[in-house]
Amino acid sequence: MKICGLQKTTLLDFPGHVAATVFTGGCNFRCPFCHNSELLPGTVEAEYETGEVLDFLRKRKGILEGVCITGGEPTLQPDLEDFIRSVRELGLLVKLDTNGYKPDLLRDFCRKGLVDFVAMDIKAGRSHYAAAAGVDGMRLERIDESIRFLLEGSVPYEFRTTVVRGLHTEEDFREIGPWIQGCGNYYLQNFTESGQVLEPGVFSGFGKEELEGFAELVRPYVGQAALRGIDY
Repeated sequence: MKICGLQKTTLLDFPGHVAATVFTGGCNFRCPFCHNSELLPGTVEAEYETGEVLDFLRKRKGILEGVCITGGEPTLQPDLEDFIRSVRELGLLVKLDTNGYKPDLLRDFCRKGLVDFVAMDIKAGRSHYAAAAGVDGMRLERIDESIRFLLEGSVPYEFRTTVVRGLHTEEDFREIGPWIQGCGNYYLQNFTESGQVLEPGVFSGFGKEELEGFAELVRPYVGQAALRGIDY
């Protein structure tokens, strides 16, 4: 495992659980608004040995309830399954954050009972998904397949979109609603500029009322469409 970051305790990344967050290196997307851009290159160096992280989790298993594995894109790690099995052997739950571009692996992990919760990013509406993901030759059918699998409900999940002024419009959410119809929980997360954004100084966030307007476009299709990380 190429582990490039470790948040030792979080109450936010794994809904309903005290968790640690493991950040993996490398990603197959190049979203221009990515706030973890330092983790994107496949050449990024690991900051932690796998054994070191597992030792930490072992010492904290009386406090922690789970581990959120994020990135980067975790499904690129060739030994991800071995790492997840090691985490589960400690009695910890596993949440996987993914862009959904490897549906076969996602399905395999869930059917093996290795993952307790999945958070999948919906980058944009179908009509300009490739631009939002920064991928030439985007194979959108892979995203379709992951969405369809999660909608089957074999594992608890959520869909979420980071909403970016300069990238998203109402049309995105008019497309997203029918695309994820039947989803229980969909979240809109407002973009915030940081020092690690892939294309800094280009994008900005939306106001709360604008975000609520986007959520309202999705609500007829899902159980809940809510804002996350926004003060009401």
